[in-house]
Amino acid sequence: MAAQALPGRPGNLTMEQDTKLREFWYAVMSVFGVLYNREESDAPGDPLTPAHDEIPHPVAEKTPNGRSRAETVGSEKKRKKRLNLFGRKTAKHDDVDSTAGDGSISVSGHGATAATSDTEDKYGQNHDFKLALASQTPESLRAAFWSMVKSDHPDALLLRFLRARKWDVERALVMLVATMHWRSQEMLVDDDIIKTGEAGALQAASSNDPILQKDGQDFLAQMRLGKSYLHGVDGEGRPICWVHVRLHRQGEQSEKSLERYTVFVIETARLLLRSPVDTAAIVFDMSGFSMANMDYAPVKFMIKCFEANYPESLGVVLVHKSPWIFQGIWSIIKGWLDPVVAGKVHFTKSVEDLQSFIPRSHIMKELGGEEDWSYKYIEPSPGENAKMADDATKERLLSQRRELYEQFEARTMTWITASVDDSASNRLKDERENLARSLRENYWILDPHLRARSLYDRCGVIQAGGHLNFYRHESVKQGPPPAPAAVETSTTDLD
Repeated sequence: MAAQALPGRPGNLTMEQDTKLREFWYAVMSVFGVLYNREESDAPGDPLTPAHDEIPHPVAEKTPNGRSRAETVGSEKKRKKRLNLFGRKTAKHDDVDSTAGDGSISVSGHGATAATSDTEDKYGQNHDFKLALASQTPESLRAAFWSMVKSDHPDALLLRFLRARKWDVERALVMLVATMHWRSQEMLVDDDIIKTGEAGALQAASSNDPILQKDGQDFLAQMRLGKSYLHGVDGEGRPICWVHVRLHRQGEQSEKSLERYTVFVIETARLLLRSPVDTAAIVFDMSGFSMANMDYAPVKFMIKCFEANYPESLGVVLVHKSPWIFQGIWSIIKGWLDPVVAGKVHFTKSVEDLQSFIPRSHIMKELGGEEDWSYKYIEPSPGENAKMADDATKERLLSQRRELYEQFEARTMTWITASVDDSASNRLKDERENLARSLRENYWILDPHLRARSLYDRCGVIQAGGHLNFYRHESVKQGPPPAPAAVETSTTDLD
């Protein structure tokens, strides 16, 4: 029997949530410039880009203040000029921003008011939202989105932002655009961290540039030490990130390398999610903890990542065997957390407590469980990223991917205006599902051309075609794991 999708996920939406998803797609497509008419578009005559006049707004719905989001095709045509912002290659701040006294943002370009009060804007995403619209073209934002999708269902990705913002489309849009800006312009998630990976860090560690050298050495030190890593699944099938806090010492690695490593682990964990599982678990092993291990800066960054940039990604957080001195620290950290996130934190003292969340057979022996496994780092091997140099194949696959997501966008814009329960809507849903499946399959063919191989590829957790093997004794669907490199590093090898 297939596992049931959780509420608020693709395949398990209420009628109201379905409408919100349609509205969100409409707003997102506006930001991406897909709602241009053909004369204003950067790609005139593109048969897969719907003309603006062909796309009415989704079914009207009253917002809490009584304002109608849109009513008819006619009303949409009256707002046609408001989309002209996206017909330009660049925009000035004055064109994008009209900030009301209450801190809300009104962006004329996408026909919606993205309203988030200053008191709600914990991470300055209003500013990042405006900056993204002012400094990035619609096409660059569109590219950033589809790069972020990877093997996810596009609806599932948008629904994360909607759930995180309690189904408020305008606030979800601010959060999404700010996240795309953070990924593509600040952290360079896909163009640097994922693209260069561990092999890039190994190369940087030998650089003559002392800054690059330290960044590379610090990144690899965290991999080799086994301070935090992904291994196994909990009782709900969620991938587990194990963090051995005693192995961290404040100041041993630069803040930049800590942040890059944090994003690297989160992005890798995303690749281990398979529907209906869409969240991960974190276990903070606090055994042997002392104040020398406490470092607030990376904790703050991790919290910011999960609350602002990877919404609805945490399933449970287990703080295991925390000593009494951690009580005061926790009171500080808890004050930084969103109440929803804080509610996912549980304290465990024994293996029996852990067993409430993780099967004993999946708990390592060092923590009192039954799994005979310990972390060993496998060094990058020469030639493991050879496919990244095959530009011709990469461009061919990227072209196929673009065709697929353009088709998905076109079907989505038609689906947005279809009645929820008629046969045409059901047909469009099926077409979108098939395209989402094709996008996922395309990603895993494209993956070795875009993402540097990681420890999890070398040890056989991530396999060809995106198949997973969390435990060596489990059967696999496709192919043997890649041969590991000869050099391994474990915590017992280190001073």
